[in-house]
Amino acid sequence: MNAVIRRAKAWSVRDAGILLVFLALVLVLWLVSPEHHFLSVNNVLLILVQTTINGILAMGMMFVIISGEIDLSVGSTIGLAGVVAAMLAHPGEYPVIVPIVAALVVGALVGLLNGIGVAYGAIPSFIVTLGTMTAVRGLALIVSGGAPIFNVSETFEAFASARIGRFPVMAVYLLVIFLVCAFVLRRTVYGRRVYAVGGNPVAAEVSGVNVRRSKVSVFVIAGLLAGFCGVLLASRTISGAPTAGESYELDAIAAVVIGGVSMSGGRGRASGVLIGALMIAVIANGLDILGIDANFQRLVKGVIIVAAVLLDVKARQRR
Repeated sequence: MNAVIRRAKAWSVRDAGILLVFLALVLVLWLVSPEHHFLSVNNVLLILVQTTINGILAMGMMFVIISGEIDLSVGSTIGLAGVVAAMLAHPGEYPVIVPIVAALVVGALVGLLNGIGVAYGAIPSFIVTLGTMTAVRGLALIVSGGAPIFNVSETFEAFASARIGRFPVMAVYLLVIFLVCAFVLRRTVYGRRVYAVGGNPVAAEVSGVNVRRSKVSVFVIAGLLAGFCGVLLASRTISGAPTAGESYELDAIAAVVIGGVSMSGGRGRASGVLIGALMIAVIANGLDILGIDANFQRLVKGVIIVAAVLLDVKARQRR
């Protein structure tokens, strides 16, 4: 019991540390931005929109990484799901629910394929998802004929661009998905099993947890949320581009790692992942406002990822 209490305190300190770093970053960008534009209402709402897709994608990636695996295919899944959604969203053809459900099914099927390969094929997740990343991207190019799909209905376009007053509906999607993921992970038997599988799969198996089924399920969750991100991106850009979502998996992994989820599995929180996604959006937005070259954003992001992993390794060595 004492070990559990100590671990809970350690997590709380770490979560507080992530939050403090985030708030310090916001303060610095506010001070150095021209006319303190960084914290203007319009810019804060823009940051929320910029955070949404990566934040939702990171929630799915969080389940996978906590279970001790990784998913490199979510970016390609966004591209394929967006193409499928746009093809079914032409004006006057189908109700808007059809392209949305179709994209979700596509994402879930990709996740199911990944999960079966990892859990029942005993293939490392890095290899399985590297393969599906390439195959799914190729499938998106084949289905679309190598060109973006245009001419979507106004209803489909409004799915991501609508606002509640001044508040963007995309931020509402992120908030709802965050709350659901946080509840599932921390308050349900399923969530505790995901932690157990990532912490020690052998012990979890002995305790009666179906490790294979749990691993398949986390990949399905990641695929499902990637499919939803495909819908949002296609709706926001008013097209389904087969190249959409390229490298998005790296941003999702970065948000998860920055948010304190251990790459070795078994540890992490949805609140930390949300802060990680916000931090990536804040850095990109702040550097844009300051007129700094986009290439430096990649450099900064890479340094932060390495620093976050280094902190995680040092923390585990101290325990």
